[in-house]
Amino acid sequence: MNMLNVMAHMQEEHNLQVHSEWRVQGYAYYRAIWVECAEMLDHFGWKWWKKQTADLDQVKLELVDIWHFGLSEIIRADALTERLGIRLSEVEAASSPDADEFRSAIEDLAESSLRTKSFALEPFIVAMCTLPMTYTELYGMYIGKNVLNQFRQNNGYQSGEYRKLWAGREDNEHLVELLAESVGEPADLAERLYAGLTERYQRN
Repeated sequence: MNMLNVMAHMQEEHNLQVHSEWRVQGYAYYRAIWVECAEMLDHFGWKWWKKQTADLDQVKLELVDIWHFGLSEIIRADALTERLGIRLSEVEAASSPDADEFRSAIEDLAESSLRTKSFALEPFIVAMCTLPMTYTELYGMYIGKNVLNQFRQNNGYQSGEYRKLWAGREDNEHLVELLAESVGEPADLAERLYAGLTERYQRN
């Protein structure tokens, strides 16, 4: 539950940064979820007529993006419960990815979001299991992506001033590298990631 509370607190702060009254704006988080599902499949690969290599780092970041929107929906609905935290902690990731099962899981997640116009935890967990992605990994990458989202907002994301490409690569790619450099050092992870992003952004 502690990891869930930390993520919920960070999500609340980010959402307030986007809009001080975000809870009553009626944002279509479900729409963001199914669009992210399509983007995730592009990173994973689904085209049978060409060679594709899965970019698992970016696939995982897309799943984390979906969790940002799903968590926002959960907070807005006052559905943050101990049981939810327990369910996430029970996630058992597969020993290796199963491409067909993962693609089906993502399609189920997209279908659920479109049908219910909301976020359903179970299809999301199935996607985690089949990728595979553990709860601890989700937590670490969530912190990283949340910091990047904060960094984007602080550098003109809404106004259009922000540069997403640094030295010819997307900011997500820089984040993955910084996360890899920070393995085993969780205490001040958010602060170190923000400093790393700032240094790279200013350099380019």
